[in-house]
Amino acid sequence: MIPRYSRPDMVSVWEPANKFRIWYLIEAHATQAQADLGTVPQRAAEAVWKVRERMEARDIDVAAIDEIEAEVKHDVIAFLTWLAGLVGEDSRFVHQGMTSSDVLDTTLAVQLKEAGALLLAGSERLLAALKTRAHELKDVPTIGRSHAI
Repeated sequence: MIPRYSRPDMVSVWEPANKFRIWYLIEAHATQAQADLGTVPQRAAEAVWKVRERMEARDIDVAAIDEIEAEVKHDVIAFLTWLAGLVGEDSRFVHQGMTSSDVLDTTLAVQLKEAGALLLAGSERLLAALKTRAHELKDVPTIGRSHAI
């Protein structure tokens, strides 16, 4: 996405920091679900959730993740490696039983929902403005045309 041709809020949906924020939330919820089932220790889920505020603020070192990816040649492994540096020892329980597609496909769905919400909100504002303008101009005389006349 080329930022100069897009609205800032739409660019924000598709920027790497938001993608990684969503990846984090997916991994955190999955780890919590596994902890609730007793598959992984509850402390692992707690350790993952401890960095939520940072992730929600998009305080994410995208350049560091990109550097790791250049070395490991895998985007999700790069992110998980970076996340492990924040979470610590219990990070070994993150992503268990999951595939990269579980994260990537879910992230795309979330981003499409976020982008769709922005488009719908914009459409609603446009329709409201058109309605207002139509009422303002309802008594302006105009030439009627039909059949190419």
